[in-house]
Amino acid sequence: MRRFKLDRIDRQILRDLQDDGRMTNVELAARAGISAPPCLRRVRALEEAGYIKGYHAEVDAEALGFTISEFVQVGLTSQNEADLLAFETLLREWPEVRQAHMLKGEVDFLLKVVFTNFEAGQRFHQRLRAAPNVAHVKTSSIERVSKNEPGVVIDLIPVDA
Repeated sequence: MRRFKLDRIDRQILRDLQDDGRMTNVELAARAGISAPPCLRRVRALEEAGYIKGYHAEVDAEALGFTISEFVQVGLTSQNEADLLAFETLLREWPEVRQAHMLKGEVDFLLKVVFTNFEAGQRFHQRLRAAPNVAHVKTSSIERVSKNEPGVVIDLIPVDA
């Protein structure tokens, strides 16, 4: 990936695509104040440089039957790199795990998991507790989401980035 300095137009493109990834190139170009062909070249350059990793639809989990969401804190018995990698590999095999973050501190991993019902959650927790290297598990059910902003604050990107 080739990184480059982001100018005002690049920042506007990133801001707009982060807000609405389905925006047409023509609309994106108009918002950035440039014509469509150079806008498309800039978007492709931002993708190739790794600033844009992908495009996704935000789906409504509850509308699709995933009525239970939890954050799960996992402590491991060993933080040896091979053990960490083995646990990460295991997490990637479990579709209920939607996010997995390795942390520094008292907790080794923070997981976001979703379930269609209580029984599915129970089965997942049994598998998790029985997994190799798992020392402790602490679960917090998500009552409601007060804020869910994907991405980053484009306006806070350092000017020389």
